[in-house]
Amino acid sequence: MNDTSQRIGILYDEWYVDREVAEEEAEAAAANGDAPKRASKREREDREEIRDALERRGHVCTYFCLDGRAKSLKALASASVDLIYNLTESYAGDDTKDVNLAGYMDLLNIPYTGSGPAGLFLAQDKAIAKKIFAFHGIRTPRFATVYKGRLQWADDLRFPVIVKPKREDGSIGIEFNAVVGSIKELMERIDALHADFDSPVLIEEYIEGRELYVSVLGNEAMEALPLVEIDLAGVPEGMPRIAGTEVKWERGTAAYKRTKLRIPEDLPDTLVAEIQETAVRACRALQIRDYGRVDLRLAEDGTFHVLEVNPNPWLHSTAEFAMAAKESGRDHGALILEIANAALARHRRPALQR
Repeated sequence: MNDTSQRIGILYDEWYVDREVAEEEAEAAAANGDAPKRASKREREDREEIRDALERRGHVCTYFCLDGRAKSLKALASASVDLIYNLTESYAGDDTKDVNLAGYMDLLNIPYTGSGPAGLFLAQDKAIAKKIFAFHGIRTPRFATVYKGRLQWADDLRFPVIVKPKREDGSIGIEFNAVVGSIKELMERIDALHADFDSPVLIEEYIEGRELYVSVLGNEAMEALPLVEIDLAGVPEGMPRIAGTEVKWERGTAAYKRTKLRIPEDLPDTLVAEIQETAVRACRALQIRDYGRVDLRLAEDGTFHVLEVNPNPWLHSTAEFAMAAKESGRDHGALILEIANAALARHRRPALQR
């Protein structure tokens, strides 16, 4: 973006059913005489930080919320903006519908940040993504997929394996019991995931080692930012060192409290460069646009394995992406603006080159 003020819509999702349920629970608690829970200081939403960053640079921002009702889609169709900052992850509680939302904006010819339908779909289906990695010579753990007793794909696997939903992100469906070491545990885990998600299951060889995140910015000239590691040394004894829901989201658990993000400083420069180059290749292979994050495992023998690519990762100032950007010399506001610039520059190109 140049110095001219731009009209930017900040698009996020919130299912009205969830909101109404939360309101009903609060009303029921009040009726029973229960005091409402008090938060010390509310953490600012990513959309609030993004709006502040853009408005400080002279741009005019408006929120657009997709709440699962048709009228919210109609409001987006009527938006008079130069760019949509796309923060959506789901629609009407369905987190596979981000693909549809991107397609909807394409039909409306609304410029938006982040990956298009192709990139979102390829990255979301972890089995397809891994097949593409293999085609491009990108090392990834061997895997199989199964749905209700039918194998959809199978490599020759060795235990232990990690068992997780094939099409979920944000560590959804990945707890410490996701790592199994026997046929009995494997079958129990598959059955539980089918019951919870009613979708295919990904079975992947478990790589013991360190978990690294590589943030990637740009389009024609993609740049891999400094590596970020989630230090899993504090995971409780006897538990596998994985970044599951206990580590990422369950704030009261020992696993959450004892793990932290850090910039690894003990890796050889040549290895870091090789990991960064691989991350860029993985993003290109899956048609990721503007920004993305690649999750890898660095094994004890020095080999590294791409686990998945996350299009449109979380941009909060405390997230891995912002941490990597800061290490590269960018402040949070500069990062937010750079992504917007990349999206607008891409949209100005002919449609077939976007």
